[in-house]
Amino acid sequence: MIHHRQRPTPQQIKACIGKSLPDLIAPNLKILFCGINPSLYSAAVRHHFARPGNRFWPTLHTAGFTPHLFSPYEDHALLDLGYGLTNIVPTATAGAADLAPAEYAPAAQLLKRKLLRYRPRFLAILGLGAYRLAFADRDAALGLQPKPIAHTHLWILPNPSGLNAHYQLKDLAKIYAHLRKASEQP
Repeated sequence: MIHHRQRPTPQQIKACIGKSLPDLIAPNLKILFCGINPSLYSAAVRHHFARPGNRFWPTLHTAGFTPHLFSPYEDHALLDLGYGLTNIVPTATAGAADLAPAEYAPAAQLLKRKLLRYRPRFLAILGLGAYRLAFADRDAALGLQPKPIAHTHLWILPNPSGLNAHYQLKDLAKIYAHLRKASEQP
């Protein structure tokens, strides 16, 4: 077990291949943010979006979701703000490219069951390619999707990974802020 804010060793990271990371979820959230799958680093420290270089936390703050720049070790505080965290595929890998395309569809069915159980207002999928694979929708684009799942609206956002060079932090924050504004509407 990794202690609070302790950097995991390479052996501890490698030991997390195939492990999962518990969801941060509660009924009736405003937004359930949904990553592709946990990184080995996040699985090792047991906090979402913990890998150094991931821009999730700076993006949330810059887009106005959090009152200050949260560290991954404050991920539980999102619940108090009406936000939660989950992943399409629960299995930790070194990178999303390590997932087989066949893993997405069954994982999407599990995700749909979570939506029916917890009923968040929005599900924000962090990655267009992952959404397309999971929901078999080759034509999907960023933003609000036309078909909700039960009472949950689907919204696709760019992946905040530092590996996603298509978007700078200011661009990510601007796009994420559109979802924040939509979630604040009655």
